[in-house]
Amino acid sequence: MAPGGETVGRKTFRFVSLLLASLSLLSAPPLAADEFRSPSLSALRVDWRAALGQLRTEINSRPRIAGDFIFAPRRSVPRFDPRAMPALVQLNAVSSQFFTGIARSSVPVLLPFDAAAYLEAQRSGAPGTPLALSRYQADFDPVDVFDAGPAGYSAGFSLEPGAGDGMPTRVFAKPVEIQITGSALVYDIADPAGGKGEPVKPLATIYPDLRRFIREGYVRYAFTRFGVAYVVSIQCLDSVAKPRRLACKEAYPVAERFLKALHIAGGLRTRPLMDVASDVIDRPAARSADFSYRPSGDIIPNTGYRRQGGHPDAMAYAQIRFPLERAPAFVHSQSYAKRDKDDGPTAYPWRDNFCESRSFEVWQCGGGYGHQGEDIRAAGCPSPADGRAPCDPKQRSVVAARDAVVIRAPKDQAATLEVNSRTEHIRFRYMHMNPEAMNANGVLNGRIVTEGEKIGVISNYLDHPAGTSMHLHFDVQLFTRDGWIWVSPYVTLVSAYERLIHARGREIGPEIAGTPQPVAHALPEDVIKPDPREGSSSEEN
Repeated sequence: MAPGGETVGRKTFRFVSLLLASLSLLSAPPLAADEFRSPSLSALRVDWRAALGQLRTEINSRPRIAGDFIFAPRRSVPRFDPRAMPALVQLNAVSSQFFTGIARSSVPVLLPFDAAAYLEAQRSGAPGTPLALSRYQADFDPVDVFDAGPAGYSAGFSLEPGAGDGMPTRVFAKPVEIQITGSALVYDIADPAGGKGEPVKPLATIYPDLRRFIREGYVRYAFTRFGVAYVVSIQCLDSVAKPRRLACKEAYPVAERFLKALHIAGGLRTRPLMDVASDVIDRPAARSADFSYRPSGDIIPNTGYRRQGGHPDAMAYAQIRFPLERAPAFVHSQSYAKRDKDDGPTAYPWRDNFCESRSFEVWQCGGGYGHQGEDIRAAGCPSPADGRAPCDPKQRSVVAARDAVVIRAPKDQAATLEVNSRTEHIRFRYMHMNPEAMNANGVLNGRIVTEGEKIGVISNYLDHPAGTSMHLHFDVQLFTRDGWIWVSPYVTLVSAYERLIHARGREIGPEIAGTPQPVAHALPEDVIKPDPREGSSSEEN
């Protein structure tokens, strides 16, 4: 076979498979109004031989330590036995000192950590002398969060103001936070804006397929290496530079420094992941006498961006534990509740509020802007006449939706849970719990939580206590070739609530239809703002 023939064959096979899958979806009978579907995911094939070749090049650039690594394959052991690639086992032993669990990654871990330079310096220095890690990480601080698992890995770093030789000065006065995710699982979602971007000429030789684009509040650099999808991202504002807001143009040189510093830091070959097919989700057979909900996408009229409607989505993106400990609970708008004359904030039916007007980019929403998740309220405490135990309305427990790792810095007013398994790579974000309370409870970067574990209580924190109403904001992000993308959590929550109450809800109201349209990245001037008397509009509700 000609050089590259195997790769071309795989690409052709993959294209045909995707085409057949698309045709099967088009020919499949439409879902009934009360049926929910799970998402489909594509499993990427990891080229570990190419990864090992790059590692060999990196190690051989440091002759003093090159002889310490064993690159000869051990053919006497099974293909997926770690001993088949001993150099990777050796590398993981070094990197795991700084990146806990790095060997759990099913994809080659690219990080701004030069393991070869670190080992050479360690050998040359005085025994027992600690090395400054940032020196071997292109001046990036030690990792803020690192999570590795069967789907891949995620990591977060920061660059201090003034750090990094040759970096331009910037107006933004705080450390720049930068994230990288590498995944062998990517979600197949309807995404008209997906796959776009511009090349970056200074990096074209290193990353031939690199795309740079600004999406959902982040500048992102997406590329493929070893068959794996990688995305580097920095949260920024597509505007002029400000001391308290990082401008995306100020983020560009930080991201490009990060990309130039990426080395293979670890990971371990495992059995290839399998594509995950979409399927109809089982729902409880018993019918609830009380629980009812309006259709997905049926937001309060005229509350979407430019008075557009919501985003209909019948997908339950994960089988989760409902994020409130107990029923009853109610999904309702917290910013436009007074406009909904029929339903109170603590009453059935539920009403979708994903894509209500906000100044946040959400490319699943019509016009590209909207509320990134769903607002959930707990029922009020029962009256003493009901004979129930006393209830404190400020102590309504919030629980982990799944077994996951926590992503959260001490000052963050949101906690994100990331699930990384052979069949999922998904995030759930919780907002409005008090940061000091979360700190006291240890809900911080790297903590492992189990499904149903209490992680806080419903609160009203938004920049400060009493900054919003008493509710929980809950949203869902999926990993795609464009990075982490917000999707509607409404049906996911309906499905989870049904399992919590062991009964199927009743959908009421009209069927809603609509298609999200892509728009330019610049924030329009006429974004609808909620009435300030009806809730805060400065941040996510």
